[in-house]
Amino acid sequence: MELRGKNVLVVGLGKTGEAVADFLLRRGARVKISEKKTPEALGPAFAEWTARGVEIEAGGHRRESFLAADLIVPSPGVPLLAEYAAAREAGVPILSEIELAFRFLKGRIVGVTGTNGKSTTSTLIHRILKSAGRKAVLAGNIGTPLISFVDRSRDDHIYVTEISSFQLEFIDLFRASIALFLNVSQNHLDWHPSFDGYFASKAKLVLGQRAGDQAVLNRDDARVWSLKRQASSEVFGFSRRRPLARGCFVRGDRIVVRAGDAPEREILRVGEIRLPGLHNLENVLAAALAATLCGAGPAAIRAAVRGFSGLEHRLEPILDVRGVSFVNDSKATTVDAAIKAIQSFDRPIVLILGGKDKGSDFTKLRRIVASRVKKIILVGAAKDKIRAALAGVVPMDEAPAFRDVVPLAFAAAARGDVVLLAPACTSWDMFANFEERGRVFKRNVRTLARRIAPRTR
Repeated sequence: MELRGKNVLVVGLGKTGEAVADFLLRRGARVKISEKKTPEALGPAFAEWTARGVEIEAGGHRRESFLAADLIVPSPGVPLLAEYAAAREAGVPILSEIELAFRFLKGRIVGVTGTNGKSTTSTLIHRILKSAGRKAVLAGNIGTPLISFVDRSRDDHIYVTEISSFQLEFIDLFRASIALFLNVSQNHLDWHPSFDGYFASKAKLVLGQRAGDQAVLNRDDARVWSLKRQASSEVFGFSRRRPLARGCFVRGDRIVVRAGDAPEREILRVGEIRLPGLHNLENVLAAALAATLCGAGPAAIRAAVRGFSGLEHRLEPILDVRGVSFVNDSKATTVDAAIKAIQSFDRPIVLILGGKDKGSDFTKLRRIVASRVKKIILVGAAKDKIRAALAGVVPMDEAPAFRDVVPLAFAAAARGDVVLLAPACTSWDMFANFEERGRVFKRNVRTLARRIAPRTR
């Protein structure tokens, strides 16, 4: 793919947009960035990129910029702009960052998608492969954009890449040697026109594979497993509910792998997994299977799983304050993720819900909330919608601001209870991202602990 002299429009100046702009400049493209933020909001980045010869269209997107481009590269999460449709009608190609990277990258891609569990599964696969001595790199939405590795990529490298529906919407030739589709539930319906559209974007990761590639699908998710009939790749399953002829499953208290021509192997005991929740058992099954397909042996899998206690903001224990356990699951930005977080505890829960809605159906929380939650603390832009959806299920209090959720939740909790931040919403109404929300929550919990410490002596 020739980029020299081409007019390329990069939409969005976040981490991915900056990586793409840098890649394009080094290949001689004429780069323009379209960003809804004002120059003031962009801060030093505006001057830095302008000094490198990049034109920045700040404060909004102009239709003529999209129509004048030879290529458009959107950043993940940028809204589905009307300008995209106009550009496509004019014949302007739109390619995601992973598609652009794929056209230059050496090595194999292990692509991980799904509604929940992508970061945990990607990280665990990467750790297993490193434990097995493979030249593995962790890339994608979890940290460093895939395109950042192109120049130093080698044929023997394995790129474990977390991939979103936004990125998959704009792929063409992109192909993962091993594609994992973990699960699917309603998400990002403020971006995709429908759940079917969201699923179709995710499915591209599997349906874009060819003979000789391998797909890892959740056998317990009927919609995900239905792709088996359409896939051109070799399909393996993972399941915590049933034995499989080809894949990874639970038998008794053991995790078992049957992959390819290799004999059946017991990998480890379920009790050795340090990650809480049945959903994390599924993540381990998927990771163990993918790593096996990459050539990792049972010893490497055992070592990595035993040593992995989870990621920040994913069911992360913070502190016990007077017998009340505070847990940070700020990454639970969907209803399904919140349900899985609640299911991970067998103690009464004070649940913190709210943020920016993504078109979610909060009524799906009613059953699990009724059985395990004693009180809800509401906060953020979606609080009224959540209150209406859960009316009559459990008592609810409203926090005037995010700083108020910790004291309100602590006041509602008793010794032995869990205060769980699992918002079922994005953070964008109050914070830059879920990481910032989680860190503020943790800081507020520690402030509470210091404030009441003298009375515990």
